[in-house]
Amino acid sequence: MRLLKKVLAGFCMAALVVTMVKPAEIQAASPEIITIKAKDNKVPVFQAGQSQTWTITVTNSTSQPLSQVALAPELGDSGESWPFKTEYQDYKQSVDVIPAGESCDFTFEFVQREDVPSARYTLQFVLTAENEVKASQKFYVNTTAKPEDTKSSQEEGQEADAGGFSNGGVSYSGGGSAGSGSVPRVIVTGFTTDPAEVRAGSNFTLTIHLKNTSKSTRVSNMLFDLSAPTEGSDEQTAAPAFLPASGSSSIYLEGIAANGTADISIQLNAKADLLQKPYSIDMSMKYEDSSATQIEATSSISIPVKQDARFEFSEFEISPESIAVGEEANVMCNLYNLGKIKLYNVKATFEGSCIDKEEVFVGNVESGASASIDAMVEGKKATKGPAKITMTLSYEDEAGEIKTMTKDFQLEVTEASESDLAAMDMEAEDKGGIPVIPILILVAALAVIAAAVIIIRKKKKKQTLVEEEALLDELDGPSEDEQQ
Repeated sequence: MRLLKKVLAGFCMAALVVTMVKPAEIQAASPEIITIKAKDNKVPVFQAGQSQTWTITVTNSTSQPLSQVALAPELGDSGESWPFKTEYQDYKQSVDVIPAGESCDFTFEFVQREDVPSARYTLQFVLTAENEVKASQKFYVNTTAKPEDTKSSQEEGQEADAGGFSNGGVSYSGGGSAGSGSVPRVIVTGFTTDPAEVRAGSNFTLTIHLKNTSKSTRVSNMLFDLSAPTEGSDEQTAAPAFLPASGSSSIYLEGIAANGTADISIQLNAKADLLQKPYSIDMSMKYEDSSATQIEATSSISIPVKQDARFEFSEFEISPESIAVGEEANVMCNLYNLGKIKLYNVKATFEGSCIDKEEVFVGNVESGASASIDAMVEGKKATKGPAKITMTLSYEDEAGEIKTMTKDFQLEVTEASESDLAAMDMEAEDKGGIPVIPILILVAALAVIAAAVIIIRKKKKKQTLVEEEALLDELDGPSEDEQQ
């Protein structure tokens, strides 16, 4: 029994020793590590062209302090894996020491490149102490494309309709792809024409401005091909709106440096019967990147075409061909619009030294239509034989620009005769002058009436006196007989 108690006591002591020793062994077996973490464990989001800080925390979980500590990102061999502007040879941040069991914050400041698309990049940071690599860690960063690069196709189409340009998609030929996923893009940044206004039926030089938007990749062995839509309903006259004045519609360019620009030029002819509006030219591009991989892209250019107004006048019809001063002549002719554009607000003005200025509003004249010009001109000064009269036709084109054209004719104006002057006086009276003759007749009638009234009154007065004397004589006669 005593022996059994001793055995049990030995087991208990062994169990107690094992229990006390095991935690120490576990603690001694815990590894000593150095951790590199983004502060708050968040993925930073960068904006094109904007500067932003990024804080990374290094924790020394070892039992020894770290001396001459440096943390630096790996920039890579090309800009395709580094989305930030490379303004320094390295971005290393250093501290003298990180004590055992403590942490230290390293703050970096980066500026995202403007050509970087909206994407996620993986960056590697390496920690060294006393020039010896102690740890490394990969981090994610999100980038945001520049707003101009995400312009909607609707806006680009509006620019093209107004006489501009638009850029299409870009891709590797045959469905290939780049190792970094970034495709060097060549875009059209503008164009010019010489002369500045392209007129139907004329030759002009088209110069296209190009830009390689890649900041790191040169493009080379470039081939451009221009094509315009076919215009015209008649099979015999249907043809592209623009054709090369000579040679081919293809243009070769040796290459464009990274972030570089270049111009290409070609002489074209605008079809003679084009309407006055913008016409598009599609441009296809084929070029190679630094790995000789072929890339295809498209762009579109819209060129406004101007049409010159073309019209004629019929012969003038003048009736009569000779007038006196103050008389009017009727002048008529027809206007024929033979051009491709509509004439707006047509007005004819007649001027000359021998007539009063006269204006006639004709209105709008459609392409292929005619309009009549009918005016009455009045002579104001006598001439020595037929004199020149000028008709000035003014109109507005579709841009609202006023243009004029003149045509002359002859008209004779003579001195007015006495009968003409009398007729002119009568006409002046009819037009609201003082009516002299009716006034004279009225005055004469009033005078006759007044004279008649005076004569009648005198006669009545004389007759009354006679009657009074006769009455007195009668009264005086009987009185004398009675006295005898």
